[in-house]
Amino acid sequence: MPLYALLVEYDGTPFVGWQRQENGLSVQQVIEEAAAPLNGDTVPTAGAAGRTDAGVHAEGQVVGLPVRADLPPDRLREALNARSRPHPVSVVAAARAPEGWSARFSATGRAYRYRISNRRARPALEAGRVWHVPQRLDAAAMHAAAQGLLGHHDFSAYRASTCQARDALRTLDRLDVSRLGDTIEVTVEARSFLHHQVRNMVGTLVQVGLGRRPVSWPRAVLESGDRSRAGQTAPAEGLFFTAVRYDPPIAWAS
Repeated sequence: MPLYALLVEYDGTPFVGWQRQENGLSVQQVIEEAAAPLNGDTVPTAGAAGRTDAGVHAEGQVVGLPVRADLPPDRLREALNARSRPHPVSVVAAARAPEGWSARFSATGRAYRYRISNRRARPALEAGRVWHVPQRLDAAAMHAAAQGLLGHHDFSAYRASTCQARDALRTLDRLDVSRLGDTIEVTVEARSFLHHQVRNMVGTLVQVGLGRRPVSWPRAVLESGDRSRAGQTAPAEGLFFTAVRYDPPIAWAS
């Protein structure tokens, strides 16, 4: 059976997350049901590079999809997009996956971006896609604090209590904070992440940006291994899953 790689974007607002759940519609369900007519009317099982939570968006999610229909990748993309309407899910590109490839386990890196609307007025046009923090944030202080989290560490202080990973050891390759007008952007890269790791780090860095904690505090929290010492879990709506890296890279069909 042919296996396809899909580059997918979606607005996470109406979904319970990537993964199928009994309490609502998931992105996985939309894609699988759209693919069923291409699979002899049997719903296939799609696997993603990252299992995003409810309300989290994606610009560069990668999905592995096995279907019986042997189609050129561009035709598969068009068929899935036609059948997934009106849900806010779009297959941007598709490719034949190499033998033995897995969207999740073949990934060598993942990237996220977190966006904060940092102005007094609440956002209207970007509502649901940013965390609104009306108090002025010091992006330079947040960036300086973020550098203390880079490298290979036990990130127990930044994982969710429900995290199912066997251990909390992760290598954080990039954690940059920058200001673009009234928007604060946090860019994060690693091979893999713990559940809520990005959102917990952002919530902690915001305390530094507000001047409530010193630049050294996020590193001290990391070394404590105590989740209760860290900041809040930043809201889901500001988080975007932006990219997945593979070696060799996927040759997406135009």
